[in-house]
Amino acid sequence: MRRIVAIAYVSLDGVMQSPGGPDEDPGSGFAHGGWIVPYWDDMMGALLNDLMAKPFDLLLGRRTYEIFAAHWPHAGDNAIAGRFNKATKYVATRSLDRLDWINAVRLDGDVAEEVAKLKSGDGPDMQIYGSSDLLRTLTAARLIDEYRVWIFPLVLGRGKRLFEPGTPALALSLADTKTSPTGVVINTYLQAGDVEPGSFAPDTPSDAELARRRKFAAEDKGA
Repeated sequence: MRRIVAIAYVSLDGVMQSPGGPDEDPGSGFAHGGWIVPYWDDMMGALLNDLMAKPFDLLLGRRTYEIFAAHWPHAGDNAIAGRFNKATKYVATRSLDRLDWINAVRLDGDVAEEVAKLKSGDGPDMQIYGSSDLLRTLTAARLIDEYRVWIFPLVLGRGKRLFEPGTPALALSLADTKTSPTGVVINTYLQAGDVEPGSFAPDTPSDAELARRRKFAAEDKGA
């Protein structure tokens, strides 16, 4: 059984669009591309290097594949480039008939089913970078084993988010946390099953509380 690890750079409000540069993904008028650059430091570079120290494959959505394929094969003598170029890249796409980046494989059919088959086989861990649409699909199918969420200290207000409305509820457990000198909090979360709600309300609610519940229920019904 293989593990799937999602690596996501996000703002405090969960935006993950175009972190590396203004021309990376300016779709829908996103004007803040390159927002991680001022915060990047040697500690984060070392953590990313450690993450790539062992062999891995890549799972990529179509847009992230095209961003990476236009950059990493041309990045010269770069450790990350060497590892990305060497890795097998599984690409979820309905529009690309040809994949020119070396070791790239097109995923046909139902993406969640295809990834589940890959996960059940032999091989190294699979890592996902960016690929917000693919990530949401695999999150909904509960195929992600580990989320490594790098939370940058800024609010972007708009853009593609790690967890968009409609994402199924799931519980996570915090396995590790680190903070960079620039204030980036790097959290590692593992799947922890279903959300288990609780309540701080007393067993016997007050008349005021019951009245509040009726009022809110009426407001929600009329909304």
